[in-house]
Amino acid sequence: MGTTQLETVPEPKYWHLRTVLSEALDSEFSVGEILPNERELAARFGVARATLRQALEQLELEGRLQRRRGVGTTVAPPRVGVAVGTGQHTWPGTNGDDWQLVDCALAVPPAAVADALETGRDEEVHIVRRHRMSHGQVVAVELLHIPQTSVPELSGIDAPSGTARARAVLRELQRLELEGQDRAVELGSARADDAKALDRLPGAPVLVVTTRFLADGGTAALSLATYRADTCRLTFGGGVEIHHGPETRAS
Repeated sequence: MGTTQLETVPEPKYWHLRTVLSEALDSEFSVGEILPNERELAARFGVARATLRQALEQLELEGRLQRRRGVGTTVAPPRVGVAVGTGQHTWPGTNGDDWQLVDCALAVPPAAVADALETGRDEEVHIVRRHRMSHGQVVAVELLHIPQTSVPELSGIDAPSGTARARAVLRELQRLELEGQDRAVELGSARADDAKALDRLPGAPVLVVTTRFLADGGTAALSLATYRADTCRLTFGGGVEIHHGPETRAS
Protein backbone atom coordinates (compact mmCIF):
# COMPACT_ATOMS: atom_id res chain seq x y z
CA MET A 1 0.00 0.00 0.00
CA GLY A 2 1.33 3.40 -0.94
CA THR A 3 1.01 6.57 1.08
CA THR A 4 -1.81 8.96 0.24
CA GLN A 5 -1.92 12.47 1.71
CA LEU A 6 -5.22 14.33 1.84
CA GLU A 7 -5.42 17.71 0.18
CA THR A 8 -6.98 20.68 1.94
CA VAL A 9 -10.70 20.63 1.19
CA PRO A 10 -13.65 22.78 2.33
CA GLU A 11 -15.69 19.82 3.58
CA PRO A 12 -15.00 18.22 6.97
CA LYS A 13 -11.78 16.26 6.87
CA TYR A 14 -13.37 13.05 8.11
CA TRP A 15 -16.00 13.25 5.34
CA HIS A 16 -13.37 13.61 2.63
CA LEU A 17 -11.50 10.71 4.21
CA ARG A 18 -14.71 8.67 4.15
CA THR A 19 -14.92 9.24 0.38
CA VAL A 20 -11.28 8.24 -0.14
CA LEU A 21 -11.71 5.15 2.03
CA SER A 22 -14.87 4.17 0.16
CA GLU A 23 -12.98 4.30 -3.14
CA ALA A 24 -10.21 2.19 -1.61
CA LEU A 25 -12.75 -0.40 -0.46
CA ASP A 26 -13.99 -0.73 -4.05
CA SER A 27 -10.56 -1.01 -5.64
CA GLU A 28 -8.29 -2.67 -3.07
CA PHE A 29 -10.35 -4.86 -0.77
CA SER A 30 -12.73 -7.80 -1.10
CA VAL A 31 -15.78 -8.73 0.96
CA GLY A 32 -14.81 -10.03 4.39
CA GLU A 33 -11.24 -8.77 4.19
CA ILE A 34 -9.85 -7.28 7.40
CA LEU A 35 -8.68 -3.67 7.19
CA PRO A 36 -5.24 -2.63 8.48
CA ASN A 37 -5.24 -1.33 12.03
CA GLU A 38 -6.00 2.31 12.84
CA ARG A 39 -2.36 3.27 13.26
CA GLU A 40 -1.48 2.03 9.76
CA LEU A 41 -4.52 3.65 8.16
CA ALA A 42 -3.96 6.99 9.91
CA ALA A 43 -0.34 7.01 8.74
CA ARG A 44 -1.29 6.16 5.18
CA PHE A 45 -3.78 9.01 4.88
CA GLY A 46 -1.90 11.49 7.04
CA VAL A 47 -4.74 12.08 9.50
CA ALA A 48 -5.24 11.90 13.24
CA ARG A 49 -6.72 8.67 14.56
CA ALA A 50 -9.76 10.61 15.82
CA THR A 51 -10.47 11.73 12.23
CA LEU A 52 -9.98 8.19 10.99
CA ARG A 53 -12.42 6.81 13.58
CA GLN A 54 -15.09 9.31 12.46
CA ALA A 55 -14.69 8.17 8.85
CA LEU A 56 -14.80 4.50 9.79
CA GLU A 57 -17.90 5.03 11.92
CA GLN A 58 -19.62 6.75 9.00
CA LEU A 59 -18.80 3.87 6.65
CA GLU A 60 -20.10 1.44 9.24
CA LEU A 61 -23.38 3.38 9.42
CA GLU A 62 -23.61 3.17 5.63
CA GLY A 63 -23.13 -0.58 5.71
CA ARG A 64 -19.75 -0.57 3.96
CA LEU A 65 -17.82 -1.81 7.00
CA GLN A 66 -18.52 -4.15 9.87
CA ARG A 67 -16.82 -4.30 13.25
CA ARG A 68 -16.81 -7.93 14.31
CA ARG A 69 -15.99 -8.94 17.85
CA GLY A 70 -12.68 -10.78 18.02
CA VAL A 71 -11.97 -10.13 14.33
CA GLY A 72 -11.67 -6.41 13.67
CA THR A 73 -13.05 -4.11 10.98
CA THR A 74 -13.99 -5.98 7.81
CA VAL A 75 -15.45 -5.08 4.43
CA ALA A 76 -19.20 -5.69 4.57
CA PRO A 77 -20.99 -7.90 2.05
CA PRO A 78 -23.36 -6.28 -0.48
CA ARG A 79 -26.62 -5.01 0.94
CA VAL A 80 -29.60 -7.32 0.65
CA GLY A 81 -32.69 -5.83 -0.97
CA VAL A 82 -35.95 -6.29 0.93
CA ALA A 83 -38.86 -6.16 -1.53
CA VAL A 84 -41.78 -4.37 0.15
CA GLY A 85 -44.02 -4.07 -2.90
CA THR A 86 -46.90 -6.51 -3.34
CA GLY A 87 -46.39 -7.22 -7.04
CA GLN A 88 -45.34 -10.83 -6.45
CA HIS A 89 -47.36 -13.34 -4.47
CA THR A 90 -45.63 -16.62 -3.63
CA TRP A 91 -45.65 -18.99 -0.69
CA PRO A 92 -42.50 -19.30 1.45
CA GLY A 93 -40.26 -22.10 0.27
CA THR A 94 -41.20 -21.95 -3.42
CA ASN A 95 -38.61 -21.75 -6.21
CA GLY A 96 -36.44 -18.65 -5.94
CA ASP A 97 -36.85 -18.38 -2.17
CA ASP A 98 -33.47 -17.37 -0.67
CA TRP A 99 -34.20 -18.41 2.91
CA GLN A 100 -32.57 -21.40 4.62
CA LEU A 101 -34.54 -23.61 6.98
CA VAL A 102 -33.24 -23.83 10.56
CA ASP A 103 -35.93 -25.49 12.67
CA CYS A 104 -39.64 -25.97 13.29
CA ALA A 105 -41.63 -26.39 16.48
CA LEU A 106 -45.18 -26.33 17.80
CA ALA A 107 -45.56 -23.49 20.27
CA VAL A 108 -47.96 -20.83 21.48
CA PRO A 109 -47.16 -17.57 19.63
CA PRO A 110 -47.18 -14.06 21.15
CA ALA A 111 -50.67 -12.69 21.71
CA ALA A 112 -50.35 -10.15 18.87
CA VAL A 113 -49.45 -12.94 16.43
CA ALA A 114 -52.33 -15.12 17.64
CA ASP A 115 -54.73 -12.21 17.11
CA ALA A 116 -53.41 -11.63 13.57
CA LEU A 117 -53.82 -15.35 12.80
CA GLU A 118 -57.25 -15.35 14.47
CA THR A 119 -56.31 -18.36 16.55
CA GLY A 120 -56.88 -18.81 20.26
CA ARG A 121 -54.22 -17.19 22.41
CA ASP A 122 -53.39 -20.55 24.00
CA GLU A 123 -53.44 -22.47 20.70
CA GLU A 124 -50.14 -23.87 19.40
CA VAL A 125 -49.04 -23.07 15.85
CA HIS A 126 -46.17 -24.27 13.71
CA ILE A 127 -43.24 -21.85 14.01
CA VAL A 128 -40.70 -22.29 11.22
CA ARG A 129 -37.37 -20.55 11.80
CA ARG A 130 -35.35 -19.54 8.74
CA HIS A 131 -32.18 -17.54 8.02
CA ARG A 132 -31.33 -15.29 5.09
CA MET A 133 -27.64 -15.47 4.14
CA SER A 134 -25.30 -13.18 2.19
CA HIS A 135 -21.63 -14.11 1.65
CA GLY A 136 -21.85 -16.74 4.38
CA GLN A 137 -23.25 -14.31 6.94
CA VAL A 138 -26.73 -14.29 8.48
CA VAL A 139 -28.36 -10.97 7.55
CA ALA A 140 -31.94 -11.79 8.57
CA VAL A 141 -33.87 -14.23 10.74
CA GLU A 142 -37.51 -15.13 10.21
CA LEU A 143 -40.20 -16.69 12.36
CA LEU A 144 -42.96 -18.01 10.12
CA HIS A 145 -46.15 -18.74 12.10
CA ILE A 146 -48.55 -21.24 10.50
CA PRO A 147 -51.80 -22.32 12.19
CA GLN A 148 -52.42 -26.05 12.33
CA THR A 149 -55.66 -25.48 10.40
CA SER A 150 -53.59 -24.26 7.41
CA VAL A 151 -51.77 -27.61 7.16
CA PRO A 152 -54.36 -30.17 8.34
CA GLU A 153 -52.81 -33.07 6.40
CA LEU A 154 -49.38 -32.71 8.01
CA SER A 155 -48.06 -36.01 9.32
CA GLY A 156 -46.01 -35.86 12.51
CA ILE A 157 -44.76 -39.36 11.84
CA ASP A 158 -43.22 -38.41 8.49
CA ALA A 159 -41.64 -35.21 9.83
CA PRO A 160 -41.26 -35.29 13.62
CA SER A 161 -38.95 -32.29 14.10
CA GLY A 162 -36.23 -30.01 12.78
CA THR A 163 -35.71 -29.02 9.16
CA ALA A 164 -37.55 -32.11 7.91
CA ARG A 165 -40.68 -30.96 9.71
CA ALA A 166 -40.15 -27.41 8.45
CA ARG A 167 -40.03 -28.66 4.86
CA ALA A 168 -43.18 -30.72 5.41
CA VAL A 169 -45.04 -27.73 6.88
CA LEU A 170 -44.12 -25.48 3.96
CA ARG A 171 -44.96 -28.21 1.44
CA GLU A 172 -48.45 -28.58 2.92
CA LEU A 173 -48.91 -24.81 3.10
CA GLN A 174 -48.18 -24.53 -0.61
CA ARG A 175 -51.18 -26.75 -1.34
CA LEU A 176 -53.44 -23.81 -0.47
CA GLU A 177 -54.38 -21.29 -3.12
CA LEU A 178 -52.60 -18.06 -2.24
CA GLU A 179 -55.08 -15.19 -2.54
CA GLY A 180 -52.63 -12.41 -1.76
CA GLN A 181 -50.24 -11.00 0.78
CA ASP A 182 -49.60 -7.71 2.52
CA ARG A 183 -46.40 -6.45 4.06
CA ALA A 184 -45.35 -3.80 6.57
CA VAL A 185 -41.87 -2.56 7.52
CA GLU A 186 -40.82 -0.80 10.71
CA LEU A 187 -37.65 0.01 12.59
CA GLY A 188 -36.99 -1.99 15.70
CA SER A 189 -34.35 -3.21 18.14
CA ALA A 190 -32.81 -6.67 18.03
CA ARG A 191 -34.01 -9.09 20.68
CA ALA A 192 -31.41 -11.19 22.43
CA ASP A 193 -31.99 -14.38 20.42
CA ASP A 194 -32.12 -12.55 17.07
CA ALA A 195 -29.07 -10.45 17.97
CA LYS A 196 -27.02 -13.59 18.60
CA ALA A 197 -27.93 -15.07 15.20
CA LEU A 198 -27.24 -11.75 13.46
CA ASP A 199 -23.91 -11.21 15.28
CA ARG A 200 -25.14 -7.93 16.75
CA LEU A 201 -25.55 -6.64 20.27
CA PRO A 202 -29.05 -6.81 21.80
CA GLY A 203 -30.86 -3.58 21.03
CA ALA A 204 -29.01 -2.98 17.75
CA PRO A 205 -31.19 -1.35 15.05
CA VAL A 206 -33.06 -3.77 12.81
CA LEU A 207 -35.78 -3.68 10.17
CA VAL A 208 -38.79 -5.82 11.02
CA VAL A 209 -40.79 -6.96 7.99
CA THR A 210 -44.23 -8.42 8.76
CA THR A 211 -45.93 -10.37 5.96
CA ARG A 212 -49.44 -11.83 6.02
CA PHE A 213 -50.19 -14.63 3.56
CA LEU A 214 -53.88 -14.79 2.72
CA ALA A 215 -55.87 -17.89 1.73
CA ASP A 216 -59.43 -19.14 2.20
CA GLY A 217 -60.53 -15.65 3.18
CA GLY A 218 -58.17 -15.33 6.14
CA THR A 219 -54.55 -15.29 7.28
CA ALA A 220 -52.95 -18.63 6.45
CA ALA A 221 -49.48 -17.69 7.72
CA LEU A 222 -47.68 -14.75 9.30
CA SER A 223 -43.98 -14.00 8.82
CA LEU A 224 -41.89 -11.83 11.14
CA ALA A 225 -38.50 -11.26 9.50
CA THR A 226 -35.79 -9.29 11.29
CA TYR A 227 -33.06 -7.79 9.07
CA ARG A 228 -29.79 -6.20 10.11
CA ALA A 229 -30.35 -2.51 9.43
CA ASP A 230 -26.75 -2.08 8.24
CA THR A 231 -26.95 -4.81 5.60
CA CYS A 232 -30.21 -4.22 3.78
CA ARG A 233 -32.16 -1.69 1.76
CA LEU A 234 -35.80 -1.49 0.73
CA THR A 235 -36.92 -2.11 -2.86
CA PHE A 236 -40.36 -1.43 -4.28
CA GLY A 237 -42.37 -3.09 -6.99
CA GLY A 238 -39.93 -5.83 -7.93
CA GLY A 239 -37.81 -8.72 -6.81
CA VAL A 240 -35.04 -8.80 -4.28
CA GLU A 241 -31.72 -7.31 -5.36
CA ILE A 242 -28.29 -7.70 -3.77
CA HIS A 243 -25.90 -4.86 -4.50
CA HIS A 244 -23.54 -2.32 -3.01
CA GLY A 245 -22.63 0.31 -5.54
CA PRO A 246 -24.51 3.58 -5.98
CA GLU A 247 -24.98 2.88 -9.69
CA THR A 248 -27.40 -0.02 -9.10
CA ARG A 249 -31.04 0.93 -8.97
CA ALA A 250 -33.91 -0.90 -7.33
CA SER A 251 -36.41 -2.35 -9.72
